[in-house]
Amino acid sequence: MATTANPATDLFSRLSFGRAVSPSPLRLPSRPPCTPRLSSAIVALHKRNPKRLKYASQRQFTRGDGGMLRVKVEPSGQDFWKLDPVVDLINSGAVGVIPTDTVYSIVCDLSNNDAIERLRRIKGIVDSKPLSILCRSLRDIDTYTTGFPLGTNQGQANIFRAVKRILPGPYTFILPATKELPKQCIKHGSSTRYAKRRQVGVRMPDDPICQAILQNLEEPLICTSVKYLSEDEWILDPVYIADIYEPLGLDFIVDGGARIADPSTVVDMTGSYPTIIRQGKGPKLDWMVTGTDQEAQSTLKAV
Repeated sequence: MATTANPATDLFSRLSFGRAVSPSPLRLPSRPPCTPRLSSAIVALHKRNPKRLKYASQRQFTRGDGGMLRVKVEPSGQDFWKLDPVVDLINSGAVGVIPTDTVYSIVCDLSNNDAIERLRRIKGIVDSKPLSILCRSLRDIDTYTTGFPLGTNQGQANIFRAVKRILPGPYTFILPATKELPKQCIKHGSSTRYAKRRQVGVRMPDDPICQAILQNLEEPLICTSVKYLSEDEWILDPVYIADIYEPLGLDFIVDGGARIADPSTVVDMTGSYPTIIRQGKGPKLDWMVTGTDQEAQSTLKAV
């Protein structure tokens, strides 16, 4: 006797992973063994907020349809299965917004050139401005950069050991890039000429939602922080991010709640000392220096 297909079961079958993913403990947990919910349940909204009601209907991503998927998840991890379609969208070339341990970031697939160009257009980033990458592990950092100094017998500090103690964490490290870094990360001008692959900012955010997404991808994400279009100020509420960036072509947004205006601490690792060029959420450690520290050292040497 023929069986009748269950539409809800078919939906979740299409959204499930069809391949093995990273063995990290942050793999997306299996879906709870309850009755499958229809697609509209994927977008969890605060019903009392009229702005959020605007995004009550889910629109499946297809290239050029202009629709945006909005997914609200809890940092506890109990509903991380909702991130399945987000991972699928990223693998399909989508550009979207995810939370980090500091502010929200616009992200896309590292190896998808079209997606990187779309990210630049949506954010309004000039071609000459380099982009950062969100890494899954220290192995990713070693792949796309020359890595952190391991120390020598001549007294050079083992920075790699010190960095391992603070990552994942709210830091962006600027490191010399390797040839594995896509050209679009450091693009020069509007022509096909590219600048030399010199430096790139790398991050390993200490955020469970961000890590859950990264650990189920095959490579890191290109990223840039979400700001107002006409002001150099971060947007911290995902509702306002959706209002501003959906008309510009954003494909999805992962709502992890409002953030605090506290960006990552940026540390330049390309000079003689690890130098903080922007103090943010990550505290200054004893092996880091500031521009003021370097000026003082230069003055002492000149005396």
